[in-house]
Amino acid sequence: MQHPLESARTLEIQAIDLEGQTLRVGIRHGSSDHPPLVIFNGIGANLELLAPFIDELQDVSVIIFDVPGVGGSPAPQLPYRFSTLATLTDKLLSRLGFDGPVDALGVSWGGALAQQFAQMHPVRCRRLVLAATSPGVIMVPSKLSVFAQLMVPRRYSDPAYLAEIGGDIYGGAYRRNPELLEEHRRHIQAPKGHGYFYQLLAMWGWSSLPWLRTLPQTTLVIHGDDDPIVPLINAEILAARIRHATLHVIDDGHLFLVSRAKEVAVTVHSFLCGDLVEPEIQMEDRSLEYEAQ
Repeated sequence: MQHPLESARTLEIQAIDLEGQTLRVGIRHGSSDHPPLVIFNGIGANLELLAPFIDELQDVSVIIFDVPGVGGSPAPQLPYRFSTLATLTDKLLSRLGFDGPVDALGVSWGGALAQQFAQMHPVRCRRLVLAATSPGVIMVPSKLSVFAQLMVPRRYSDPAYLAEIGGDIYGGAYRRNPELLEEHRRHIQAPKGHGYFYQLLAMWGWSSLPWLRTLPQTTLVIHGDDDPIVPLINAEILAARIRHATLHVIDDGHLFLVSRAKEVAVTVHSFLCGDLVEPEIQMEDRSLEYEAQ
């Protein structure tokens, strides 16, 4: 059943069964002139949270789904790895009739899944957008206080707790505008069963650093300059290690896809449609500079 959010009006919601795992999937049909965009959401995040950003993507077709154990997707019986979800995504696209190449966008935890999908399915994945994410466990970590608050999903079920810690963990506009936190609270759904902890386990021991240079996709790395969860230097590492990548820094925090949806959607749309300058030369000197440090 579709979540009663006005901002999700452009998404067609359906339940898809894939080998015993039901996924709640949102589809926004756009122009056939561009490959569809698959969006991988952050930890514990149901698909409605990115509806404002999706609404701003103009004519791009979008596929987004609740990860097992999140939103409307039931939790699986056993934990999973990112490789499992990458394979599940490929099967989902085929089931939905998307047999050609797609673009992928991953946010935070979903950015790790997007990297895994791009690595396992280089023909399927044409372009890659990595937002507010890192190369995995081998990263420059957040402050211990922020890390501890992320280890439990309490912010999804306790409105008072979210109001207390939201500005400190999300940063940027969420520090300055309490109304954003209230809007965020109205849109979230508490993770189901062990879903949140399965997402944490998927991240355990995972790192893309050994194979980042093998990614063939032209990649846009977007990051906020006030991100307490994933410090900006992690985006710089991604952009330096991926061969065909460019870095775009936003004056905001971890949830800039929501707080600055329209501005970021314009940048992403331009990148996906090939209107931005190709990043190979732009990032070459920066990569060498980073390695020399």
